[in-house]
Amino acid sequence: MLTLYGTKGSGSAAIEAALVRAGFAYTCVDAASWNPGPGRDALLQVNPLGQIPTLVLADGTVMTESAAILIHLGLCAAPGLLLPQEAGARARALRGLVYIAANCYAAISVIDYPERWCEPCDDDMKARIRAGTRARLHEHWRVFADEFGIGFDAGAPGALELLAVVVSKWSGSRTMLQAERPAFHAQLLRVEQHPDVAPVMQRHWP
Repeated sequence: MLTLYGTKGSGSAAIEAALVRAGFAYTCVDAASWNPGPGRDALLQVNPLGQIPTLVLADGTVMTESAAILIHLGLCAAPGLLLPQEAGARARALRGLVYIAANCYAAISVIDYPERWCEPCDDDMKARIRAGTRARLHEHWRVFADEFGIGFDAGAPGALELLAVVVSKWSGSRTMLQAERPAFHAQLLRVEQHPDVAPVMQRHWP
């Protein structure tokens, strides 16, 4: 039994969808650094940074960082289910997972907590940081759509498709993608409608 720490409307949805796709047994702990309570207390015991998602494996090993968790699950799942078997396609998927983590996730952290990146940081400075970072985030998604949109497997979503769907949704980038990359946006919606993925998305974004 795996234990997933996360909360609704967060990046933990990607891990939950991957667990469902792979057929792994898991339990969820409602936890987030911004939600005081026993869930957060339990999360801090296994991940001092309080980041979600955090996944605790059956042997007690703690995994953090969405891309790393998804790669691990891909290696443990049935061959080809979450990570492609063909070497070139697998390399592309790994690149895409790290791309989202390094670029899109990083930008969202700045948007959510601009005060961490300047000192002193008044409201005007926070607004300027958020505006500039959101513009950069949208550029990251434009590049992702152009680089990874071709070959995106909406009919049999793997780790890359799941992470792209979830992070693009809670980062607030869908409106831009619908306007500027409509074909890619349509693929994201198809992934959301997959029988394994739809119930997870509904729980997180009812």
